[in-house]
Amino acid sequence: MDEVLEFLKKAGTYYLATDDNGQPRVRPFGTIHSFEGRLYIQTGKKKSVSMQIHRNPKIEICAFLDGTWLRVAATAVEDDRREARVSMLEAYPELKDMYSPDDGNTEVFYLKDATAVFSSFTAPERSVTF
Repeated sequence: MDEVLEFLKKAGTYYLATDDNGQPRVRPFGTIHSFEGRLYIQTGKKKSVSMQIHRNPKIEICAFLDGTWLRVAATAVEDDRREARVSMLEAYPELKDMYSPDDGNTEVFYLKDATAVFSSFTAPERSVTF
């Protein structure tokens, strides 16, 4: 899991895919955080991505860095605890202009049953589960 976290942090931007009633939706994301031994992402409850994850929590993440791409398939599980939201916002203080832990909008999900696949044209494919 730490290797996936480091890769996504270095990449800066990754792409999150969700299902919108049978239509794939992909958008850039930037929040990835470790809290209590799990990887977390953050969004706002008012956004369509949140509604899509709640309808179908199966997500995929894709990122590219230095000739290697990473794909992560996981189930996104909402963590509605205040301390999880606070931890994310402390890790990303630039989000505090838009979100607060008690605004009723800030939402964090941890990645459950995740499989990460590292691929490149110069090395064998490698999988990590967490």
